[in-house]
Amino acid sequence: MQADFHIKEVGPVPAYTGDMAGRPPEKEPPIFGKRLADLRRGRGLTQQQLADTLGMTVKGIDYYERRAQNPSLDFARRAAKALNVSVAELLGEGGNGLQRKRGPSPKLQRQLEEIQRLPRSKQKFVSELLDTVLKTTA
Repeated sequence: MQADFHIKEVGPVPAYTGDMAGRPPEKEPPIFGKRLADLRRGRGLTQQQLADTLGMTVKGIDYYERRAQNPSLDFARRAAKALNVSVAELLGEGGNGLQRKRGPSPKLQRQLEEIQRLPRSKQKFVSELLDTVLKTTA
């Protein structure tokens, strides 16, 4: 007995493009993941930077942003601290949780925090340098 096979010709396979990566468009990330990603981006952080701050991998951050339905309280506390928000705000209970904080930009805020850790003599030098720059631009 001979099988009757039909070979169907298929057109060319489309090339991989960057917009194919990530979550399929028909499946939305959980609300917590949306808030986490929006707050992270609002602070000017990449997934890698947040992962480094929390002592995690990028895959871990990706999991919480895209798939985690019920994050652990420990993770929520650590993430909120890293993003400088309350756990309630991260969970959406303190306003909408997606507003940018007032004050310096995230990069400037990190620089100010680093300056605060410098010895007093170097802090004084940075302060004098800033005074000079600000006087010349005013």
